[in-house]
Formats: sequence, C-alpha cells, structure tokens
Amino acid sequence: MDEKQPSFIYKISKVISDFFNPLISLFIFFVYMSVREYSLKDALLYFLPILVIVIAPVISWIVWNVKTGRYTNMDVSNRVQRKTLYIFIAACVIAYIAYNYFKNGYIDFVMLFILILLFALQISNFFIKSSMHTAFNIFVAALFFVLSVKMGIFWLGIAILVGITRIILKRHTVQEVFMGAGIAFVVSFLYLYCNIQFQH
Repeated sequence: MDEKQPSFIYKISKVISDFFNPLISLFIFFVYMSVREYSLKDALLYFLPILVIVIAPVISWIVWNVKTGRYTNMDVSNRVQRKTLYIFIAACVIAYIAYNYFKNGYIDFVMLFILILLFALQISNFFIKSSMHTAFNIFVAALFFVLSVKMGIFWLGIAILVGITRIILKRHTVQEVFMGAGIAFVVSFLYLYCNIQFQH
C-alpha cells in the first residue's frame, strides 16, 4: 500500500516554516535595516561582523551537528538537543556584543535583546519546548516596528503564520507555540520600551 503523501497545506507550511526560520528572519531584518539606515559602506561595516561572528557560525554549527547526528534536524526540534544550540548562539551573540562594544564604544541594543530572548527561551526549555520560530519572528516584528510600523505589522502577520505552520508540521504543540509567542511579546515589549527610553 502506498504511503500517504503530504497534503498541500503541509507542503506550504513546510516552505513557510523553513524560509522564516529565526536566522533567515533576522538576516532579512539586518539587511533591511542596513540598507535603510546606512550608506553602503556603513551598512557593510555594520552587517558583516554580525554575519561573520553570529550568523555564519550558527549556521555552520547546526549543519555540522546535523551531519554528525547530534541534532535530528536543522530545526533542532529536540528539546534536549536545543540546550547546546542555545548556548552556542548565546556565545556568538555575546562575542558580537563584546566586539561591537570595544570597537564602537556602545552596546548593540538589538543584539542585547536577542541575547535576553535566548536566555528566556533557554529557561523555558527546562519546562516546555517553546517555539523558537514563533518567538524570533515576533521579536523580528518588534525590530521592524521601530523602523516602520507597516513592516512591523506585516512581520507580525508572518510570525502568526509561522506559529500556525509549526503546529501543522507537528514540530510544536499549540501550548509550545503560545509559550514562544508569550516570551517574545514580553521581550519585544521591553525592547520597544527601552528603545523609546534610551535610544531617542
């Protein structure tokens, strides 16, 4: 008997979920911000260190761990496996924050709150496998919101869509998606509040 083929909704959900993973969503934001806020030279000076210190190492880490069998998949859906992922990402983010501070003399607020979000997700991971996809896309919506209200609202829609796809794909339960969303909303609110208080 033939195996049941995935439905159209499942296939679309997989495409959406794979594309809007945390790294790609953050990458899109950083490119958007760099182009919008800086000259080409300044954009490269801002974005390249993030690419080299955070994004590339994290992608390499995930790929290497999947290839060596330490991680089941690129999503790192396993709660136990996520512990090392959170630690590695946090180490990369801390390295970037330190680099930026010593080079430019200020703490990168965006990266600081990414670190806070990571710590919150890591703590929640002891109790429930919060949806990282949902959490990061909600936080990215907050990041966009600072630059453009329309983009923020648009990305919040994407975040909701991503949360739904995580449930359809059975990567997370409804509770796990809501937990990720809840954590992200709290961190996003704090980010927006601090951005208003200290950045302007």
